[in-house]
Amino acid sequence: MGEFRVAVKAFIIKENKILLIKRRSNDVHKPNAWDIPGGRLALGENPFEGLKRETKEEIGLDIEIIIPVDVHHFIREDEQKITMIIFLCKPLTENIQLSEEHQEYKWIEINSEKREFPEWLYGVVNKVKRYIKLN
Repeated sequence: MGEFRVAVKAFIIKENKILLIKRRSNDVHKPNAWDIPGGRLALGENPFEGLKRETKEEIGLDIEIIIPVDVHHFIREDEQKITMIIFLCKPLTENIQLSEEHQEYKWIEINSEKREFPEWLYGVVNKVKRYIKLN
Protein backbone atom coordinates (compact mmCIF):
# COMPACT_ATOMS: atom_id res chain seq x y z
CA MET A 1 0.00 0.00 0.00
CA GLY A 2 1.39 3.37 -1.04
CA GLU A 3 1.79 6.34 1.24
CA PHE A 4 -0.57 9.33 1.33
CA ARG A 5 0.65 12.80 0.35
CA VAL A 6 -0.87 16.24 -0.14
CA ALA A 7 0.04 18.19 -3.27
CA VAL A 8 -0.72 21.77 -4.28
CA LYS A 9 -0.94 23.41 -7.69
CA ALA A 10 -0.96 27.07 -8.76
CA PHE A 11 -3.55 28.02 -11.39
CA ILE A 12 -1.81 31.29 -12.26
CA ILE A 13 -3.85 33.75 -14.29
CA LYS A 14 -2.76 37.09 -15.73
CA GLU A 15 -4.76 39.18 -18.21
CA ASN A 16 -7.13 36.23 -18.83
CA LYS A 17 -4.20 33.91 -19.64
CA ILE A 18 -3.17 30.79 -17.73
CA LEU A 19 0.44 29.78 -17.24
CA LEU A 20 1.33 26.24 -18.37
CA ILE A 21 4.73 24.59 -17.97
CA LYS A 22 6.08 21.57 -19.83
CA ARG A 23 7.87 18.75 -18.03
CA ARG A 24 11.22 17.56 -19.36
CA SER A 25 11.33 14.57 -21.69
CA ASN A 26 13.18 12.56 -19.02
CA ASP A 27 10.55 13.16 -16.31
CA VAL A 28 9.80 9.92 -14.46
CA HIS A 29 6.03 10.31 -14.17
CA LYS A 30 4.80 12.37 -17.12
CA PRO A 31 7.50 13.19 -19.68
CA ASN A 32 6.71 16.12 -22.01
CA ALA A 33 3.36 16.73 -20.30
CA TRP A 34 1.96 20.24 -19.92
CA ASP A 35 1.08 21.07 -16.33
CA ILE A 36 0.72 23.95 -13.90
CA PRO A 37 3.30 24.74 -11.19
CA GLY A 38 3.20 22.89 -7.90
CA GLY A 39 4.07 19.64 -6.21
CA ARG A 40 3.89 17.51 -3.12
CA LEU A 41 4.19 19.07 0.30
CA ALA A 42 6.62 18.02 2.98
CA LEU A 43 4.86 16.25 5.85
CA GLY A 44 3.23 18.91 8.03
CA GLU A 45 4.00 21.75 5.59
CA ASN A 46 1.48 24.59 5.39
CA PRO A 47 -0.25 24.32 1.96
CA PHE A 48 -0.06 28.06 1.31
CA GLU A 49 3.65 28.29 2.14
CA GLY A 50 4.30 25.05 0.25
CA LEU A 51 2.60 26.36 -2.87
CA LYS A 52 4.60 29.59 -2.74
CA ARG A 53 7.79 27.53 -2.29
CA GLU A 54 6.98 25.12 -5.14
CA THR A 55 6.07 27.96 -7.50
CA LYS A 56 9.25 29.86 -6.70
CA GLU A 57 11.35 26.68 -7.18
CA GLU A 58 9.71 25.63 -10.46
CA ILE A 59 9.22 28.95 -12.27
CA GLY A 60 10.89 31.66 -10.18
CA LEU A 61 7.67 33.63 -9.58
CA ASP A 62 6.25 35.05 -6.40
CA ILE A 63 2.48 34.57 -6.27
CA GLU A 64 -0.56 35.75 -4.40
CA ILE A 65 -2.92 32.90 -3.54
CA ILE A 66 -6.53 33.98 -4.11
CA ILE A 67 -8.78 30.99 -3.37
CA PRO A 68 -8.81 27.19 -3.64
CA VAL A 69 -10.72 26.22 -6.80
CA ASP A 70 -10.60 22.42 -6.95
CA VAL A 71 -9.46 19.23 -5.24
CA HIS A 72 -8.37 16.05 -7.03
CA HIS A 73 -7.70 12.71 -5.39
CA PHE A 74 -5.81 10.03 -7.33
CA ILE A 75 -3.33 7.18 -7.04
CA ARG A 76 -0.04 7.54 -8.91
CA GLU A 77 1.65 4.77 -10.86
CA ASP A 78 3.87 4.10 -7.82
CA GLU A 79 0.67 3.62 -5.72
CA GLN A 80 1.18 6.83 -3.78
CA LYS A 81 -2.21 8.31 -2.85
CA ILE A 82 -2.35 12.04 -3.60
CA THR A 83 -4.88 14.67 -2.62
CA MET A 84 -4.13 17.70 -4.78
CA ILE A 85 -5.50 21.15 -3.99
CA ILE A 86 -5.54 23.64 -6.86
CA PHE A 87 -5.44 27.34 -5.97
CA LEU A 88 -6.29 30.32 -8.13
CA CYS A 89 -3.26 32.61 -8.01
CA LYS A 90 -1.92 35.76 -9.58
CA PRO A 91 1.75 36.52 -10.21
CA LEU A 92 3.43 39.18 -8.11
CA THR A 93 6.57 39.14 -10.25
CA GLU A 94 7.07 38.90 -14.03
CA ASN A 95 10.32 37.07 -14.86
CA ILE A 96 9.77 33.32 -15.34
CA GLN A 97 12.85 31.17 -14.69
CA LEU A 98 12.16 27.49 -15.30
CA SER A 99 13.72 24.89 -13.04
CA GLU A 100 15.64 21.91 -14.41
CA GLU A 101 12.38 19.91 -14.16
CA HIS A 102 10.75 21.90 -16.97
CA GLN A 103 11.69 22.76 -20.53
CA GLU A 104 9.12 25.28 -21.73
CA TYR A 105 6.26 27.55 -20.65
CA LYS A 106 3.38 29.32 -22.35
CA TRP A 107 0.46 31.58 -21.48
CA ILE A 108 -2.86 30.25 -22.83
CA GLU A 109 -6.03 32.33 -23.19
CA ILE A 110 -8.60 31.13 -20.65
CA ASN A 111 -11.16 30.90 -23.49
CA SER A 112 -8.95 28.65 -25.63
CA GLU A 113 -10.31 25.40 -26.97
CA LYS A 114 -10.33 22.36 -24.71
CA ARG A 115 -7.51 20.66 -26.65
CA GLU A 116 -5.11 23.46 -25.67
CA PHE A 117 -5.16 22.35 -22.01
CA PRO A 118 -4.07 19.17 -20.23
CA GLU A 119 -7.20 16.99 -20.05
CA TRP A 120 -7.34 16.95 -16.24
CA LEU A 121 -7.12 20.76 -16.10
CA TYR A 122 -10.03 21.68 -18.37
CA GLY A 123 -12.67 21.22 -15.64
CA VAL A 124 -10.67 23.60 -13.43
CA VAL A 125 -10.53 26.14 -16.28
CA ASN A 126 -14.34 26.12 -16.43
CA LYS A 127 -14.63 26.57 -12.65
CA VAL A 128 -12.27 29.53 -12.77
CA LYS A 129 -14.21 31.11 -15.66
CA ARG A 130 -17.41 30.87 -13.59
CA TYR A 131 -15.62 32.34 -10.56
CA ILE A 132 -14.31 35.26 -12.63
CA LYS A 133 -17.82 36.02 -13.94
CA LEU A 134 -19.17 36.16 -10.37
CA ASN A 135 -16.45 38.52 -9.11
